[in-house]
Amino acid sequence: MQKEGERLIPINIVDEMKSSYIDYSMSVIVSRALPDVRDGLKPVHRRVLYGMYGLGVFSNRKYLKSARIVGDVLGKYHPHGDSSVYDAMVRMAQDWSLRYPQVDGQGNFGSMDGDPPAAMRYTEARLKKISDEVLSDLDKETVDFQNNFDDSLQEPTVMPTKIPNLLVNGTSGIAVGMATNMAPHNLSESVDAICAYIDNKEITIDELMQHIIAPDFPTGGIIYGYDGVRDAFHTGRGRVVLRAKVNFDEIGNRNAIIVTEIPYQVNKAEMIARTAELVKDEKIPGIHEIRDESDRKGLRIVYELKNDAIPNVVLNLLYKYTALQTSFSVNNIALVHGRPEQLNLKDIIHHFVEHRHEVIVRRTQFELKKAKERAHILEGFMKVIGTQDALDRAISIIRHSANPQAAKEGLIEAFELSDIQAQAILDLRLARLTGMELDKIRDEYEAIMKEIANLEDILANEPRRFQIIKDELIEIKEKYGDERRTEIDYSGGEMSIEDIIPNESVVLTISHAGYIKRTSLSEYKIQSRGGVGNKAATTRDSDFLEYIVSATNHQYMLFFTEKGRCYWLRVFEIPEGSKTAKGRAVQNLINIEPDDKIKAYIRTNNLKDSEYVNQMSVVMVTKNGTIKKTSLEAYSRPRVNGVNAIEIRDNDQLLGAYLTNGTSQIMIATKNGKCIRFPEEKVREVGRGSIGVRGILLEDGDEAIGMIVVNDVENETVLVVSEKGYGKRTAVEDYRITNRGGKGVITLNITEKTGNLIAIQNVTDEDGLMIINKSGVAIRMGMDEMRVMGRNTQGVKLINLKKNDEIAAIAKVEMDKDVEEDSEEFGETEEGVVGSLFDNQENDNVTPQAGDENPAEENENSDSEE
Repeated sequence: MQKEGERLIPINIVDEMKSSYIDYSMSVIVSRALPDVRDGLKPVHRRVLYGMYGLGVFSNRKYLKSARIVGDVLGKYHPHGDSSVYDAMVRMAQDWSLRYPQVDGQGNFGSMDGDPPAAMRYTEARLKKISDEVLSDLDKETVDFQNNFDDSLQEPTVMPTKIPNLLVNGTSGIAVGMATNMAPHNLSESVDAICAYIDNKEITIDELMQHIIAPDFPTGGIIYGYDGVRDAFHTGRGRVVLRAKVNFDEIGNRNAIIVTEIPYQVNKAEMIARTAELVKDEKIPGIHEIRDESDRKGLRIVYELKNDAIPNVVLNLLYKYTALQTSFSVNNIALVHGRPEQLNLKDIIHHFVEHRHEVIVRRTQFELKKAKERAHILEGFMKVIGTQDALDRAISIIRHSANPQAAKEGLIEAFELSDIQAQAILDLRLARLTGMELDKIRDEYEAIMKEIANLEDILANEPRRFQIIKDELIEIKEKYGDERRTEIDYSGGEMSIEDIIPNESVVLTISHAGYIKRTSLSEYKIQSRGGVGNKAATTRDSDFLEYIVSATNHQYMLFFTEKGRCYWLRVFEIPEGSKTAKGRAVQNLINIEPDDKIKAYIRTNNLKDSEYVNQMSVVMVTKNGTIKKTSLEAYSRPRVNGVNAIEIRDNDQLLGAYLTNGTSQIMIATKNGKCIRFPEEKVREVGRGSIGVRGILLEDGDEAIGMIVVNDVENETVLVVSEKGYGKRTAVEDYRITNRGGKGVITLNITEKTGNLIAIQNVTDEDGLMIINKSGVAIRMGMDEMRVMGRNTQGVKLINLKKNDEIAAIAKVEMDKDVEEDSEEFGETEEGVVGSLFDNQENDNVTPQAGDENPAEENENSDSEE
C-alpha cells in the first residue's frame, strides 16, 4: 500500500534486470575475480598484503596470529566473509599452489591431499621476503590510493611490485561471462625475457620464448608437447598437457612405477583413490598395490605391478585414465586500465614494464621532492649557523624574543628565511651547533645537491629509467631466482589409443572357419628346416589354420573376402591369445557376411596421410587369373559395414591383395606349377567397382593360387611351396618379363610326390618363414637355410608331414633375435628326436642332385605365351 507522500515510478523489468545484472557483473569482474595486469593481484590478495604491511608483519618480524591479520583486513579493507580472506591468505602460503609464495605460514596450512588448513585462531603468518619487493616503495607515492569501503581509510589501487607477479605466480578466477586461468612461470626466465623486451621493444614473441621457455609449475612435472605452450604465448589461450614425473624401480621381485612429482592442482589423495577404483574395475590391469609414501622430504607414490605386467603399458594406462596426466587450459585475461583484455606473452611483459616505468618516475619525483625539501632546510642552516657571527646573531634574536612565534619572525626577517627554514632552526638541538656538527651539515648539503642532480637526470633521461628497471630486475633474479622445476617433453602430443599399446611384433592367425587372434612373435620358436615343429594352435573340429600374418600393433589391417569385400581393423583391436588359443570369430569383430570368408589382407600405415594413400595402390588377383589395380586412397575411409573391393563373378573368388608403389613387378602362380612375371605398369588403375583384367591365361583344370609383388629384383627370390611339403627358392631373373595375360613358365616340377602348388612368396636371406599345416602344427625357419636353385626342379622338403597331413599356409616373417633359438643340432618333438634335414635325409632323397633338373621339361611349349 502506498504511503502518504510516496511516489511510485514504473520501471520496465527487462531494463531493470539488464541494468542491475550489468552493474553486478562489472563489480565481479573489476573488484573480485580478475587480476590487475600490473601487479598480478586480485583485490583480496592486494588487501591481505597491505593489511600485513600495515600491521608490520614483515619477513624479519615475529609471526602474528592469522585471526588478527584476517580481522584487520576485514575491518579495514575487505567487507566480506572471513573465509574469503583466510582462504586467500592460506593459498598465498602454499608452496604447491604458488610458484613463489607470498605469505610465510606457521602451522597447518593444508596439504596436496586437499586437507583443509587449521582454523585461523591456530595458525600464524608473516610476509615472505619476496613480498617485501611487492610492497617496496609503497610509501613513496608510487601508486594511487583510493578510499576504503566506508571512506575512513585509504588503500592502494595497485602494488608497486618489482616482481612480475602475474607471470611468475599466475592466477585463476571465474567472473561473470568470462574467466581467467594464467600459468606460473620461472622468475629467472621471466626476468631475462623482460630485460630482452626492454632492450628491444620490437622483439617478437618467438624471440621472447627463447628466454621464457614455458610455464613452470610449483609441483614440477612434465609439459607433454609444446603446441599448447606456443598457442598460449602467442594468443593468450592454449591447452598445456601436464604429466607426472615417474621412474621405474624394482621392489622385491616386482616392478614398480614411482611417482615423484604430480601435475599442478591435482589432489593427490583423490587421484590415488580414483586409481584404486579403476584397478578394482579392471580398467587398469597390472597393478598389484598402490602406496602413498610421501613425507616431509618429498612426494612419493608407488604403483607396485603384477609379475606379468609391462611397466610402460601400465604407465600409459595411468596417463590415459588418471590425473597423472592432466591439462592446464591457459586463458590470459586480466584488467588493463580497468577493462578485461586477453593478453599474449608480449602484452603481459609490456604492461608490467610500463607499470614499473611509472613507478620509477613517481618514486624519483617523490625522492626529488624530499631531497629538495631537505636541501631547502640545509640552506637555511647554512645561512644561520654557517659562520660564528651569524650564529651569535641568531642566538641573540631567539633569546630576546618574547615567544617562539616572535623568534621565528625575527629569524625570517634577519636572515631572509622561509617559514619552514625558520621552524627548522628553532627545532635544532644545541648539540648541532658544535663545529663538528656544522661540518656534517655542509657534507650532507653537498650530498643532497648531488642526489638532486642525479634524480633530475633520471627524470630527464628515459634510457636511464629503463636501465634502472633492468638493474632492479637483475637484483631480484639474483636474490630469488631458482632453477626450472617443470621439464618439457617436446616430442609429446595429443594422447591417442596407440600411446597405450606397445608397438611390438605380433603374429596374426586366421583359421579356415574364420577364427582370428594375435600372438606375440616371441612365443614362436625358431627351428631348423625339417623338424616336426611344435603345436601352434588348437583348432575346432574340421577346422585348420589357413593364414598366418606378421604385423605390428599400430598398423592397419585391411581384410579382403572371397566375395570381394574390404573391411578395416587396427592390429591391436584384434583380440590377443596365446599360441594355443582358438581365437575369436571374425564375425564378432567385423560385419562380414555369414557365408563369406577372409581370403586376403593388407598391412598399411596411416590411412589419414593423403600423400601416402595416393602414392600406393592395391593390386588383387582372383582364382580365375583376373588382376585388378586400385589406388589405396579408395580404401582410406574405413566403414563399419565394409566396401566393395572388386566385382567377383560366378565360380571365382579373391585370392590375394598387395600394396604396390607404381614401379613393382607382379608374379602370379597357378596350381599346376606355372608362373608369369610382368611389370605393374601393364595393369591400369581402375575404380573399386570394376572387375579387373586378365593376369594369366589358365589351362583347363588349372587355377591361380597366389601372387607376389617384387620391388627388389636383385635381392629378392621366389619361394614356392607345394601341398606335400616341398619348396624351393629361385632367382626372380629366372622368370623372364612378359606381357600380362600370357600362360607363364614352369616354376615347380609338379609330381604326385610334391602335390599341387599351394603358395608363392618373395623372400630374402634375412626373412623368416612360418609354415603351418592343416593339423595345426607350425614350424618357423630362416630363409638363409635354403639355397637358391633352378626354376624347373622339384625342390626340397621343408617340413615332415604325418600320414595324410598337408600344408595349409605359409607366411613370411622377420627374424627376431630375441625369440628363443634352438641351437641344438637335434630338436625334441612330440614323437621323439628328429634330425635336421641336412644331417638326416630321408630315403626319397629330397635334396636334388646336380643332374636332377630335367631340361626336357623346360621345352618351348612350357615357356610359350599367348
